[in-house]
Amino acid sequence: MSAVKFKLSLSAKPSGTTVSYQDKVMLIGSCFTENMGAKLKHHLFEIKENPHGILFNPVSVQNAIMDYISNKQYAVSDLFLLNDVWNSWHHHSRFSGITKQEAIDKINNSISEAHIFLKSAKHLVITLGSAWLYTLNENAPSKNGFVVANNHKAPSAWFTKKLMKPLELQSNLHELVQALRVYNPHLHIVFTISPVRHLREGLIENNRSKAVLIQAVHDLIASQESTSENNGVAYFPAYEYVIDDLRDYRFYAEDLVHPNYSATNYVWEKFIETYMSVETQSIMKQVAELQLSISHKPFFSGSSDHQKFIRSCIEKTEQLSAQFPYLPLQKHLQFFKDQVGK
Repeated sequence: MSAVKFKLSLSAKPSGTTVSYQDKVMLIGSCFTENMGAKLKHHLFEIKENPHGILFNPVSVQNAIMDYISNKQYAVSDLFLLNDVWNSWHHHSRFSGITKQEAIDKINNSISEAHIFLKSAKHLVITLGSAWLYTLNENAPSKNGFVVANNHKAPSAWFTKKLMKPLELQSNLHELVQALRVYNPHLHIVFTISPVRHLREGLIENNRSKAVLIQAVHDLIASQESTSENNGVAYFPAYEYVIDDLRDYRFYAEDLVHPNYSATNYVWEKFIETYMSVETQSIMKQVAELQLSISHKPFFSGSSDHQKFIRSCIEKTEQLSAQFPYLPLQKHLQFFKDQVGK
């Protein structure tokens, strides 16, 4: 008798393009982007994530990337005052400021850094969250018709909501890919759909939105393949790993919106299987052990056992640094050396 299957599993398919420690990786998009970015950062990859802050809709993502390509510098006239804070409709509220100059400095410094980083990046991961657009209408003080990246808790009457069409989105993504290829011909672009549910839109509306995103991205990739233009554009199924593979509310946080720690770890493991070579995975394991050693809190730091542990950490760090000199381990080595004799 064959065993009863209680779930379907989506296997990771190793990509022909790998992510190594010598590659720069930029990530942009929804809050799920930051989950993956945090894990890459923890393993000491050179990354830059969300230089405009968290972005959910594809239009804002496209606008942001075009800002990095052109190295756009914002002026105080691009800001607006709301609730005693200066904000930008192009940016997440983490770029807002009490003064105009504070906000402008944060915005322009981030764009300048992203402009340089993107030029030499090897990988760009774009996570699309929602195809619902919120545009400023005649009730808003300015920029009537502009698609906002963040509502900054402005009155709901200022916005008009609409759902993007798949063909409209595919056209926008095609333009974006073409611009990226001109700016950085060696860039590998990975599209992914966020598994975060946008329940404020409603369950049916959320599914309509995800369907638009999935349709447009796959049509884009298919069109690139049919014209022999698929020079490094791929899809990573983060959405499918959570929605169809895990497929259970126990893999969501209490808000039933955001994937929980177990779910994000599962997707991260699939990402590793897809994009990391055996050698890179080996380095990642050693780096993770060092990170765990740094977070270790001893009861008696001056004990001989702990000092022996510290010396072994120094030795491991020095060996890893000598073997892979591109790893940023200087702070780790200094941390362990500072613990000697304490």
